Amino acid sequence: MDIEWFKPAAFVGSIVYALVGVVVFWLCFVIIDKITPYDLWAEIVEKHNRALALVVAAMCLGISIIVAAAIHG
Repeated sequence: MDIEWFKPAAFVGSIVYALVGVVVFWLCFVIIDKITPYDLWAEIVEKHNRALALVVAAMCLGISIIVAAAIHG
């Protein structure tokens, strides 16, 4: 039985990579929010713009896949 996941180095490495991924994702979202001509959060939450919410969701998935691929491989 291989308990590679139980080793402290593997656990700490996983936590560090997860934090790096979240930070990179957050920075990308903030940059895209600044590039767009309107406030994404206000447009989605206050004005209930579902089309924009779907576009932002697709963008979030795309950034997440890119970050995961960069960290994994």
